[in-house]
Amino acid sequence: MKKQNFVYLLVTVVSALLFSMGMCMCLLPQWNLFKPGVIVTALGLLSLCAVGLSAWIRAGKPVARINWPLVGKAAYGVVSALVLGVGMSMIMVFEGLMVPGMLVGAIGLIMLLCLIPVCKGLK
Repeated sequence: MKKQNFVYLLVTVVSALLFSMGMCMCLLPQWNLFKPGVIVTALGLLSLCAVGLSAWIRAGKPVARINWPLVGKAAYGVVSALVLGVGMSMIMVFEGLMVPGMLVGAIGLIMLLCLIPVCKGLK
């Protein structure tokens, strides 16, 4: 692994941790940190975008045309992750929704697992 790729990996992991920690701060009412959570989430998202943009610029790639199958796969992945997140939120935030939250989370996990054959294909 090149040094540049390792640095990108580290910065991306730190940015993702900032984003996820900010989301936890927003979603857990026991922490009482909604406004700081929004700020930390925004910082994590901005840093993730900056890392992606800098990697794109350093690679010297031209502006690409829209690849609609790739957009569809990405949209499916986002929806799957949101379904999993809704299930987790139902378990952690709302009282009495443990079993429905587990079911929704399991559906989200199954959706995410189905993303593997969609992207890689079956052989």
